[in-house]
Amino acid sequence: MRGGDTMERVILIKYGELSTKKANRNYFINTLVNSVKNKLSDYEVNIHKDRAKMYIEFKDKDLESIKNIINKIFGIHTYHIAYIVESKDEIIKEELLKAIKSEEFNTFKVEVKRSDKKFPVNSQEYSRDLGALILKNTSDVTVDVHNPELKVKVEIREDKTFIYFNSYVGAGGYPTGTQSKGMLMLSGGIDSPVAGYYALKRGMKLDAIYFEAIPHTSIEARNKVISLSKKLVEYTDCINLHIVNFTPIQEEIYKNCREDYCITIMRRMMYRIASKLCEKYKGLVIVNGESVGQVASQTLTSMRVINEVTNIPVIRPVACMDKIEIMEIARKIDTYDISIIPYEDCCTVFVPKHPVINPKLDTAIKEENKFDYNKLIEEAIDSINTIKIDNSKSTEFRDLL
Repeated sequence: MRGGDTMERVILIKYGELSTKKANRNYFINTLVNSVKNKLSDYEVNIHKDRAKMYIEFKDKDLESIKNIINKIFGIHTYHIAYIVESKDEIIKEELLKAIKSEEFNTFKVEVKRSDKKFPVNSQEYSRDLGALILKNTSDVTVDVHNPELKVKVEIREDKTFIYFNSYVGAGGYPTGTQSKGMLMLSGGIDSPVAGYYALKRGMKLDAIYFEAIPHTSIEARNKVISLSKKLVEYTDCINLHIVNFTPIQEEIYKNCREDYCITIMRRMMYRIASKLCEKYKGLVIVNGESVGQVASQTLTSMRVINEVTNIPVIRPVACMDKIEIMEIARKIDTYDISIIPYEDCCTVFVPKHPVINPKLDTAIKEENKFDYNKLIEEAIDSINTIKIDNSKSTEFRDLL
């Protein structure tokens, strides 16, 4: 563990919420390990894990790149860049003094966690010993147990000891794949990518559905959604983007139905298609970016009338967020600038002047029965194009499935 005068550094990962799992704990941890291995497959790393932590051996030149990847792996609560040394008193002290030379601080605090009870000094006493050692060998520093500039952490285990001074906040949540698949209704707007992010954070795998209405919408609008999918796939391993030709359905709606009910009926058709795609691709839920009251189709009355066409659960992660909150998350996950590119999708291109905000179910059913939507839905599903988007570094997308 010691290479001459050079100490080995590792990335020490803490599980957080995963540690609350009991019988399924190993399943969650193993899923996280597999996710880390997949994401870091292009790097020379060695991954070690137990029930309390994981640590990754890495090449120093790759550290910043690896950190950027780890920041987007769900299931990691916190992580640290730690020195790893033998669990012997004289070696711990020697290497601690070496490591602390690279830190700039005026006040500090030492916290020792002694998991190896065979180590001859208990945690509190050893914290005092190490604090005294630092004071003796470092000029112009003092101890501050309440608000130190530098926290010196020492974790003593049977076969190794970790020394670290930093803490990075991970993405949290559950590892991708610990839940089943959801079907994300992904538009080119701000809300649905954020909804997808939160679904992924709870361990779901996602397919995405994009409804396009060419020539009323453009290829550029589709490319926006592909770009948004690429941002989301950074948090998972693969997203299949199902592109639905919605033009014939949308044209029939606006040709045959009351103008104020067009958005309600359009959304009912989308839910019907999403439900059938759930059945086809084994999705257990529909996920979307609806936010209560934000637009006419997202009043509670509208949601109930629209939702009536499916018995598949619908998850709305941003339902009770306001727009400012959603925009903040969109900026955090780097989807905001893509979402505001001004290419309209089929939800906005035909918006009536006065859409109904409290639709009646019987009226919606009467209006949509003015044309044979079942045939059009089957034709739309039969003509779907699917793009597989994964973590490949290629600038080209995978072949249509």
